[in-house]
Amino acid sequence: MQAGATDWLELDVLIFGGGVAGLWLLDELRRRGYAVLLLENAALGSAQTVASQGIIHGGLKYMFDGRLTPAASAIREMPVIWRECLSGRRQPDLSQVKVLSDCCYIWGTASLKSRLFVRGSAWALRAAPQPVPPEKRPAVLAGAPGTVLFVPEQVIDCVSLARSFAGRNSGWIAPIDSAMPPRFRRDETGRIAEVAISAAGRALRISARRIVFAAGEGNERLRALAGLSPGAMQRRPLHMLMVRGDLPVLFGHCVGGLKPRITVTTAGDRAGRRVWLVGGQIAENGVAMSAQQLVAFAAAELPACVPGLDLRGAEMATYRIDRAEAANPAGQRPDDVQTLVDANVITAWPTKLALAPRLAERVLEALAPPGGDGRPTWSGPSPPAAVPPWESVSQWFDATSAEPVCRPAS
Repeated sequence: MQAGATDWLELDVLIFGGGVAGLWLLDELRRRGYAVLLLENAALGSAQTVASQGIIHGGLKYMFDGRLTPAASAIREMPVIWRECLSGRRQPDLSQVKVLSDCCYIWGTASLKSRLFVRGSAWALRAAPQPVPPEKRPAVLAGAPGTVLFVPEQVIDCVSLARSFAGRNSGWIAPIDSAMPPRFRRDETGRIAEVAISAAGRALRISARRIVFAAGEGNERLRALAGLSPGAMQRRPLHMLMVRGDLPVLFGHCVGGLKPRITVTTAGDRAGRRVWLVGGQIAENGVAMSAQQLVAFAAAELPACVPGLDLRGAEMATYRIDRAEAANPAGQRPDDVQTLVDANVITAWPTKLALAPRLAERVLEALAPPGGDGRPTWSGPSPPAAVPPWESVSQWFDATSAEPVCRPAS
């Protein structure tokens, strides 16, 4: 039943959240003929998806201690699935998504500990890292001591990912008016019998056999609005670094411990400058720092990890993001995707961008066969795709002095 013709919808599945988890699940359900609608109260991919570095991890970052951990086991098949989708050989067809790099590099510093971790990372993956001959190293890693490894982990532009899913599924994505939160009515069995929302200025009442919360950190508020038990979610904060200027192209991890010391991906901004997005241990250590303190720390840390890096003329900025995950008793990162079932509600967290296909499969296993006809369920406007963080942050700092180069937005 089309939303343009009535204010009442009967669905197989109603999805909240337009990040990679919700969008991938929507595409799978729509192609299988489910009567499904996705709701988003901001921009598609906002928060975690476009804030991620876009690396389709294959488990390497979880096994620098030389063990095939549960987390590495869960994610090791994902690069194959993504690669086939990105090439158009598998559904969902993501051939319109921009692939920034077909591989990542792993390198270390001069310390013995770092060299040992580089050596220990080169096994047990579906696509094991391979040593790069010195003459074939990217120029930016010419001065890296010891071995440089190549691993076929693709890196994607997450904004183009959101746009690709939106273009494929525009008749199944509706914007929620953020000033009017959804209202949930539960029946005597505890099931959610009806959801009332305002979408593009229009009041809708929705009955769905299954409701999926796939809204990242928004899951916590949705569960509260639905009257579900609290404490199901945890947040693990990051303070990410961005560098823009005349920078070399670099994708990969500088290792030196159980986590990458830095993880770097390269993009471009609207002014034509290269932008490094920098995560890894530096982003975890930076949680306790102000933006200016993190920039000052990075001014020494980046050249220590990338020998010969010249930051003169470059600028840095930071942004904070919370990784939203299912609660863990020890507060640690879950090893795999997580789902929580309450009557007809499934709350879902993918844990990592790369695990979105695995999460969709997990949710599909919990669903009855489709009862709809697969036709579009929404005829109004769709939410826009989010912009990347380097286009929205206002405060930048000189990369060598850590002094502000522009005023914060008022």
